[in-house]
Amino acid sequence: MSDYFITQIAASDKRGNRLVDELLTAEGIRRDGNLDYTCGMYDDEMNLIATGSCFGNTLRCMAVSHEHQGEGLMNSIVSHLIELQFSRGNTHLFLYTKCDSARFFGDLGFYEIARINGQIVFMENKRTGFSGYLNTLEKQKEDAPRVAALVMNANPFTLGHQYLVEKAAAENDILHLFIVSEDASLVPFAVRKKLVMEGTAHLTNIRYHDSGPYIISNATFPSYFQKDEKAVIESHAMLDLTVFTRIAAALGINRRYVGEEPTSLVTGIYNQIMSEKLPENGIECVIVPRKENNGKAISASTVRQALKEENWELLEELVPETTLNYFRSPEAQPVLERIRECENVIHY
Repeated sequence: MSDYFITQIAASDKRGNRLVDELLTAEGIRRDGNLDYTCGMYDDEMNLIATGSCFGNTLRCMAVSHEHQGEGLMNSIVSHLIELQFSRGNTHLFLYTKCDSARFFGDLGFYEIARINGQIVFMENKRTGFSGYLNTLEKQKEDAPRVAALVMNANPFTLGHQYLVEKAAAENDILHLFIVSEDASLVPFAVRKKLVMEGTAHLTNIRYHDSGPYIISNATFPSYFQKDEKAVIESHAMLDLTVFTRIAAALGINRRYVGEEPTSLVTGIYNQIMSEKLPENGIECVIVPRKENNGKAISASTVRQALKEENWELLEELVPETTLNYFRSPEAQPVLERIRECENVIHY
C-alpha cells in the first residue's frame, strides 16, 4: 500500500482518462456524464488500480481493479474524496450504490436514505439527515381533507407551469409546491424560485418548499451502474417515489400533480410508474394535460429557445408577465448570456 498514491486526473490528462474509462468498464461501470473531479490511485509502475469522482456534493464512479480488491483501496479513495469535499465546504455528502455495496459504505459512515431492491441505494453521511428534514416538514403539517403536492424545476417558469399550479391550487385545500433546488439548470435556483413565487403570488393556499438534497432532477441522477437508459429512468422514478412517500406522510399529502408530456420518453415512463405506485401508498396521482399555445404544448425548452433567439413576441405568448419582466431587466443579463452561449437549450 505504501507504494500506491492518489492524484487528481485532469480533463486534459488523456492517458489518465483513458485508464479510468478502461478500469470502470472492466468493473461494469460507465463513466457518469456529470463529474467535476476525478482521482486515480496508481502503483509504482503507474498502473491505475483505483478511481473515484465527485459531482457537487455526491461521490460517484468509484472502482477498484479486481486484481487489487481486498486491499482496502476503496477506503482510501473514499477518504480522499471526503477530504476534497470538506475542503470545498461540502460537509453533507451523498452517494448512490448497488445494493450489495451498501453495507461497505455503511462501515465508512454513510447511512441509508432509500433503497430500491435489486437496483440502487441512496445514502448520506449524516445519521439524522433525512429524518431531520422530515421532522422539519412535519412541523409545517396542516390538517385538511385535500392536500396536494407539485414538484417543479421551472427552468424557467412558464404559462404552462402557472396553469398546472393554478389547477392544483383550485382543486385542493393546501398545495405544497417543491422547487428543485439543485443548481443543474441554465436558470439558477434563486431565479427559478423567485419567478415561481412571483408567478403564483395571487394564490393563497400554496406552501413553498426548497426540495433540498433529497428530491433530485433527472439531469444529475447517476447512471454509471445502470444497464441502460430505461433502467436509469425507472430507478430514478422508483427512488424519487420512495423518498416522496415519506415526505408526503410528514405533510399529510394525499395527491400529487404532474404535467403530461407525451413527447418525452423520460416523463412518460416516470408518469406511468407514478400512476401505478403512488396509489399503493394512499396518494392519488393526477396527470394534467399540458396547456397549449397555437396547438403546441408550452414547454420550458421552447421558452429557452425563444430567449436564445431573442424572440420576445413568442415569449409574450409563453410566459407570465412576471417572467417576461425579469428577462427584460438588467438583472437577467448574466442568465441570458448563459442561455445564448449554450449550444443546445432544448434538451438541457
